[in-house]
Amino acid sequence: MTDFIDIYRDVIVQIATPYSTGTGFYLKDRGLVVTNHHVVEGNRAVIIEGARFKKQLATVRYADRKYDLAFLDGPENGADLPAIRLGVDKPLRERDPVTAIGHPFGLKFSVKNGIISGAREVVNNIPYLHIDAALNPGNSGGPLVDDDGDVVGINTFIIRNGDNIGFSLPVSFLNDSLEDYAKTDSNNSCRCTACANVVSEKTVENGFCTFCGNRVQLPGAVEEYQPTGVSRTIETLIARTGHPVNLSRCGPNCWEINQGSAKINITYHEKTGLLTADAILCQLPRENIKQLYEYLLRENHSSGPLTLSVHEQDILLSLLIYDRYLNEETGMKSLQNLFEKADYYDNILVEQYGAQWKVD
Repeated sequence: MTDFIDIYRDVIVQIATPYSTGTGFYLKDRGLVVTNHHVVEGNRAVIIEGARFKKQLATVRYADRKYDLAFLDGPENGADLPAIRLGVDKPLRERDPVTAIGHPFGLKFSVKNGIISGAREVVNNIPYLHIDAALNPGNSGGPLVDDDGDVVGINTFIIRNGDNIGFSLPVSFLNDSLEDYAKTDSNNSCRCTACANVVSEKTVENGFCTFCGNRVQLPGAVEEYQPTGVSRTIETLIARTGHPVNLSRCGPNCWEINQGSAKINITYHEKTGLLTADAILCQLPRENIKQLYEYLLRENHSSGPLTLSVHEQDILLSLLIYDRYLNEETGMKSLQNLFEKADYYDNILVEQYGAQWKVD
């Protein structure tokens, strides 16, 4: 198992949009990232990131509501990534061992072992694989792999409040969709939910499928995301500080920014009206921790609205703002102060107090 896990570590893709997060996997022979449609729904382009490629935007090329599939552009260095196989013709039976791979709850990489509990669980006229490998939010779109390291399914959904009851779309549906997509000779296509034909600009007229007349939406016709309210203010501030807004988004009301050697996570909590910005500076040293704590306490007396704290091994610099006090002028001043102090403090903590740089 170790051999194929190491390979999948390089081809598993973390996906983020303004609405959700999820998993995908890269197919080298197709030059595409495969994921679930519901992970990328409502977006023309999404953020992808992997172990061997940096965060970047990927355009949605194929949308399939019927089978909950989507294809994205592959990463810029896709040619350097390993190839994986689709186990299209493999017979699957109950109790066959499988491995679900993904990014649950935004974690970078997770592997869950289990078995096939049911080889044909029909939901909405689609025969899914019923598996007992634990799936969680963020696993959607990840591969289900057999003991040979071949993809046998795409992890798609779970039963809410169920005890490890997950469902994976059989890989034959993925293979058929890849073939149908290739036949369109277009990088902007979708499957019609009525007649099941895969259509493109050539077979869509004024938003309707020319085969059956059903309304369809090509990925390229999706309206681009436009933030509103507090989210709009936050993204305006991010842009004004010189950071790319599109690449900063990492889920609903969440943004991630790299400032120098510090990583800053910004979150807007709508229910409480609170905006939090946490800069992860570095990690505690193993020795002379008392001196470092004394320094943090002294600095907290003079850092104004910023607070230095420790969470487990991480040393954080945090900013809290209630939305009723947030505007472009106050927000700009506060964020710039956080960015500057984050880049300042992490160097002092490492160089003078022996703190450790955080390994992502």
